[in-house]
Amino acid sequence: MSDITKQWFEKEKFGMFIHWGLYAVLAGEYKGKRTDHIAEWIMNTFDIPVEEYEKLAEQFNPRDFDADDIVKKAKEWGMRYLVFTSKHHEGFAMYDSKADDYNVVKKTPYGKDILRQLSEACEKYGIRFGIYYSQAQDWHDPNGLAANYDNSAKDYQYYLDHKVKPQLRELFTEYGKISLIWFDTPMSTTPEQSRELVELVKSLQPDCVVSGRIGNGLGDYITTGDNTIPRLPYGKNAWEIPATINDTWGYSKYDHKWKSADELIRLLLKAISRGGNCLLNVGPDAMGRIPEECTAILDEVGAYVRNNAEAIYDTKITAVYPYELDWAEFTHREHKLYVHILKPKSIIELLNIANRVTRAYLVEDGRECKVKYEKTCEGDAYIAVTLPEELWDRKNYCICLETEEAEPVFEEI
Repeated sequence: MSDITKQWFEKEKFGMFIHWGLYAVLAGEYKGKRTDHIAEWIMNTFDIPVEEYEKLAEQFNPRDFDADDIVKKAKEWGMRYLVFTSKHHEGFAMYDSKADDYNVVKKTPYGKDILRQLSEACEKYGIRFGIYYSQAQDWHDPNGLAANYDNSAKDYQYYLDHKVKPQLRELFTEYGKISLIWFDTPMSTTPEQSRELVELVKSLQPDCVVSGRIGNGLGDYITTGDNTIPRLPYGKNAWEIPATINDTWGYSKYDHKWKSADELIRLLLKAISRGGNCLLNVGPDAMGRIPEECTAILDEVGAYVRNNAEAIYDTKITAVYPYELDWAEFTHREHKLYVHILKPKSIIELLNIANRVTRAYLVEDGRECKVKYEKTCEGDAYIAVTLPEELWDRKNYCICLETEEAEPVFEEI
């Protein structure tokens, strides 16, 4: 990863993932049976025959899809980059592919290039555009790999040469600047095969960031497991957590296990403080609508991100604080330690922080707060911030502690 590219990826912190394909038509149910797995895997889970699954394209007509509206929402929610499923494991391209007619323009009554609409909207609203592309699994192509099946008789190299590489050339020459490509599930892909795909991408757009799931350690950054983050700060490489707002990635009409805004704010802050990015997923329904519950949750998350932008973007990995706090998370930049208050507090008391604090203020509006730092009776460093009374019953705001020292000074217990 070039220094310039590394800087944008590590600076932006928060992105939108969009999983959308023919699986949205089934919405988590096939022939009256609900899947207990993630909805976008329903073809694989229920072993739906290719010729039957193909017919879903005839029903795909998302008249309510509005790329401008989705990208504007992403920007309002504080997301700085967007990654869209150009082709998921089902093998269906959500753009006008010349290399394979199995795509949204040629096979659906909708007949429009969804990828292009999103690409243009991202350019219009100043959000970096990225694409997800399933390079190994393709349940439609006879030579594409499939989890839970015997792939030994398939000519995987033929599939790579005759579908994957031609489609990547289309994506990287016909859709403007691609800031990031999110490969997935490399399975039995060899190091040489992974390297060929990386070299193809870099030959067409050298500054494109390649996700860790290209496989064989050849990504520009580490992709964690789905919905999992390192337990401790991890600064060896840039990394990103892909996360869902409910339990599935593609749309399921049965999945109402929505995470709260509070949970997602804490997840985002944990990822940032530990040195990573958070790529948060939405799954539009078959009509192209983001579920209302999802939108309402992201409105709350977005308000927090907007109000506390200086404590989120372009912040640095934060050392381990010695105490577990159920009411706060830390982020920081040089000479500034940000204390994110996630539960109501009338006074902030922080033990074992030995920084000399010169100023404390509420990030959202700059209001000054009274602060003192001293030693406890036991001899430990102690910082106390007196909050305005109107904040005592509030949660989800941030206090900045300006310090003489460039980095946080966390003492051992």
